[in-house]
Amino acid sequence: MKILVTGGAGFIGSAVIRQAISKGYSVVNLDALTYASCLENVADVAEHSNYAFEHADIRNRDVLDDIFNKQKPDVVMHLAAESHVDRSIDGPKEFIETNIVGTFNLLEASRAYWGAHGRPETFRFHHISTDEVYGSLGTTGMFTEETPYAPASPYSASKASSDHLVRAWSETFQLPVLVSNCSNNYGPYQFPEKLIPVVILNALSGKDIPIYGKGENVRDWLYVEDHADALIAVLANGEVGRTYNIGGENEATNEDIVRRICTILDKKRPAAKPYAELITFVSDRPGHDQRYAIDPTRIRTELGWRPSVTLDEGLEKTVEGYLGNDDWWRALLNRPGVGTRLGVKQ
Repeated sequence: MKILVTGGAGFIGSAVIRQAISKGYSVVNLDALTYASCLENVADVAEHSNYAFEHADIRNRDVLDDIFNKQKPDVVMHLAAESHVDRSIDGPKEFIETNIVGTFNLLEASRAYWGAHGRPETFRFHHISTDEVYGSLGTTGMFTEETPYAPASPYSASKASSDHLVRAWSETFQLPVLVSNCSNNYGPYQFPEKLIPVVILNALSGKDIPIYGKGENVRDWLYVEDHADALIAVLANGEVGRTYNIGGENEATNEDIVRRICTILDKKRPAAKPYAELITFVSDRPGHDQRYAIDPTRIRTELGWRPSVTLDEGLEKTVEGYLGNDDWWRALLNRPGVGTRLGVKQ
């Protein structure tokens, strides 16, 4: 099976590609190479005979048609997206163009290709989304696949819109689709603008470690390699037209995450004083959802999938990944917005 992966030079997409290649699949990596992309993420498989790269932007429909006709994929895994909430507050336009218009273009290119090849029953369009489309939870409860959508940021609104487009193309045009919504991913190779890499890199540089608000926001943390494994399971065995929520079963507050990382760093790269002394509470971002938590019953019962990495194990693997890969992350520090507080415009 040949998989066309969009956004394959990004954090999650590259993990999917590395796993897919290891499992014997052929992969075409379609990526626009925007600020958060890094081909070093797939360097280990770049010379593999089952790997191909296409430098393209999903906002360009004509290019998509050419790539489909050239590469002839059996399935599509759509991960390309603008994904940073803070950036969506400062500049929502790119989120609308990539996440909504780009998804529309990819759906149309997929539909045209699928139709031109006799609408094969084995074709799949797997759309990878986020739990942020559901909005915020209180202190109890969990997101299920039936939870109503209530996005609160330009990012989550754009992803909610793309989810609706995918379902509409399934209902109206019978395009065989799968949708998955995941909780917060973390792990090595995450671009240094999200919470966990910011904590690690600021600590190593002796800079303040910022925590938004009171640090009480709760997320369900999913190790990226577990997520990649789940996505391939959904693609291979998921029921067409179904949505699968993928969670890490690891809820923690932002402050707890930060303090756990500081403790790991104290052991692995001790400094003159505990890293936790660098923690600084800063003003919260606008529309900051209080809590996310996923009920993974469907994917567990239907596909037999569960996360294999605990939060403590995953955080240790993540810290080790950054400590042992200085050349990778140092090359990203000069990219736009890195090291700068974003998402403060109102």
